[in-house]
Amino acid sequence: MSRLFRDVEGGPRCPHGSVVCIGAFDGLHLGHRALVRHTVARAHALGVPAVALSFEPLPREFFAPAAPPPRLLLPRAKAEGLLALDADQVGLLRFNARLSGLDAEAFVRRVLVDRLNAREVWVGPEFRFGKARGGDIELLRRLGQDCGFEAHEIEPVHHDGERVSSTRIRAALLAGDFAAAAGLLGRPYAIGGRVVRGQQLGRTLGFPTANLRFGGKTPALSGIYATWVHGVGDRPRASVSSLGTRPTVDGVEPLLEAHLFDFDGDLYGRRIEVEFVAHLRAELKFPDLASLTQQMHRDAAQARELLRLDAQRRALPANDEHELSQHDTRRASTSPARTADAAGNTA
Repeated sequence: MSRLFRDVEGGPRCPHGSVVCIGAFDGLHLGHRALVRHTVARAHALGVPAVALSFEPLPREFFAPAAPPPRLLLPRAKAEGLLALDADQVGLLRFNARLSGLDAEAFVRRVLVDRLNAREVWVGPEFRFGKARGGDIELLRRLGQDCGFEAHEIEPVHHDGERVSSTRIRAALLAGDFAAAAGLLGRPYAIGGRVVRGQQLGRTLGFPTANLRFGGKTPALSGIYATWVHGVGDRPRASVSSLGTRPTVDGVEPLLEAHLFDFDGDLYGRRIEVEFVAHLRAELKFPDLASLTQQMHRDAAQARELLRLDAQRRALPANDEHELSQHDTRRASTSPARTADAAGNTA
């Protein structure tokens, strides 16, 4: 049986019972992690599977398709992160018209009871669920008495005197405060995915990029950044990255494009993770490619210096001092990722 499931309907997945936690889990921040880890501990104590239950798309994305909330974590990364926290099963339920129309009691009976045979259900503070957000922890407890499970609310997790939340993380990222975001997440903020082909225009400008798409989701960041790329060799690679729609070349779809310094290789199809270190500037539209290229060189030089300092501060086993102190004035004859997009790093 697959550890990941998407459907409300189907036979029992946990015939001997389970302990379930429910949440959006966008970002998998410290609060989410506390909820999942507590669920796993309770499941181990009862000798049953731990199930992390979420939704894709998120309800707010489904109800506001024209203005969806920025996402901190893409669906695959969320599922992988929940499994890495030792959840035995992960449910990313398809949130559609049918599921959104289920009232709270029907959701409990169909999913928590019939599908998962829950013995305990754990949720975060102020949890709401069901049609029109009609369910809460008190309803869960009442239904649990009838259906044979206990419902509990975990204590909120605080950092720097305030409750940890995805909203706080989005605000920190928007302000370019990656240290604050990392404190709330329990790790540096990063975006992962599989490298795809771009327009391959940046290669001709000497700035080939490894490109990651967002699958229709709205990123929480926009602009030009100093970044580390993980998943290419045994050390993080210094890079300068663009996240946006590339207005200089009339782009539309949000794209993350990372130019790896001093690297020559083919990354098509490889899964990488781009860790954000510092915001350099906003995404701009340039009058021509020559102006764009000049700015790309300035961005690269600034990113190298910031990453050199970051490597010293964190003692990263990354690119050596010589590499990070160079100005990126070379023209690449071959693409590091063979996925270049001229607007990639600075459009």
